[in-house]
Amino acid sequence: MSATSSKDKPMTATTFTEGLWKENPVFVMLLGLCPALAVSNTAVNALAMGVASTFVLLGSSLLISLLRNLIPKQVRIASYIIIIATFVTAVDYIIHALSLELYNALGAFIQLIVVNCAILGRAEAYASKHKVGHALVNGFGMGLGFTLALVLVGGVREILGFGTLFGVSLFGAQFQPWAVFILPPGGFFVLSFWLVVFAAVRRNRERKEAAHGA
Repeated sequence: MSATSSKDKPMTATTFTEGLWKENPVFVMLLGLCPALAVSNTAVNALAMGVASTFVLLGSSLLISLLRNLIPKQVRIASYIIIIATFVTAVDYIIHALSLELYNALGAFIQLIVVNCAILGRAEAYASKHKVGHALVNGFGMGLGFTLALVLVGGVREILGFGTLFGVSLFGAQFQPWAVFILPPGGFFVLSFWLVVFAAVRRNRERKEAAHGA
């Protein structure tokens, strides 16, 4: 049997919001960078990957939390991967049925959600140690944080690379796209920009909190 779960703390707003800001998977913890770079050439692709990952996070968090006292410690990681893979397979079929174009755009990165460190890490660090309610709220916040990061990256890349946002033209026919932003180097440029922005905002916020606490 698995080790006894740690005692659940009272659910607070932080249970949900830490995934959006304090522990954002991409901008703070630097997890899930492969899909963040590979499928974020448009905001639509980024949003689709974020929603798919959030679905897998919620489903796996629910099931792992329910089974946390039944899964043997020695095989917990393998068990988590099997659970996650089950929900990834469901997402794969759903996207394939809804939009073949989107399915082809996301490519193998749908299946690679199975080994997304943000999802597996949340299963090990949180869902396996907390009750269902806590696990679902935290998983949903983490999924929204991941989706937010992908859309911010994908939005900037689409605006600069295509002159559109979610397929809607922003600048008219006279706009000259910066093709580099829809290529792999553009992903690194935009991700680096957002990492700098998040780091600067965090430092500024920490200084203000320290000043108030002094």
